[in-house]
Amino acid sequence: MTAEPNSNSSARHRAREVALQTLFAMDLQARPERDVRVEVVRPQTVRKGPIKLRRKARVAVAIETRNEPHPEAPPVPVSSRPSSTVDEVFNDVAEHFEMPHAAHGFARDLVAKVIEHADALDEIVSSHARNWRVDRMAIVDRNVLRLAAFELMHTETPAAVILDEAVELARRFGSDESPPFVNGVLDAVAREVRGEDTR
Repeated sequence: MTAEPNSNSSARHRAREVALQTLFAMDLQARPERDVRVEVVRPQTVRKGPIKLRRKARVAVAIETRNEPHPEAPPVPVSSRPSSTVDEVFNDVAEHFEMPHAAHGFARDLVAKVIEHADALDEIVSSHARNWRVDRMAIVDRNVLRLAAFELMHTETPAAVILDEAVELARRFGSDESPPFVNGVLDAVAREVRGEDTR
């Protein structure tokens, strides 16, 4: 099998978008207000209308517009978040995406598993990101890398599919430098964990 079945491909793509946006929003909540520079994203998969935010959530669906991290305030590690916060943020994000029910479950599972395995994911990502610590990466980049590294390490999805999806997420939500950076790191991760060359 070299690709995800067509019926699941679109649903899984949407699920990965929701998982990325959830992890992104959680990272933003942990950053000081003065450091948050965001723009609301309304890709075709997001319904029109205002985004409702819960009490402490500043942004439900967003994209970072600068690539430099704040030097004084690294994000709270994703694994230290209480599950009620995870559920609230996930629900805030998911309500703005039209996606099949099966994709909803896949997205929620991705978020939960990335949080559960965050330390191991950050370790393998940082070992292949030359001169970059995970906490110093752009929020989009580190969360795309976490999602894809989880799938490479813990699923049977073909590496080429995972890398294509990750690069597409980086292209859509990251900076101009995000796609080649994400591709390079994940190619090295895939070679280590699966013994595959994705080029």
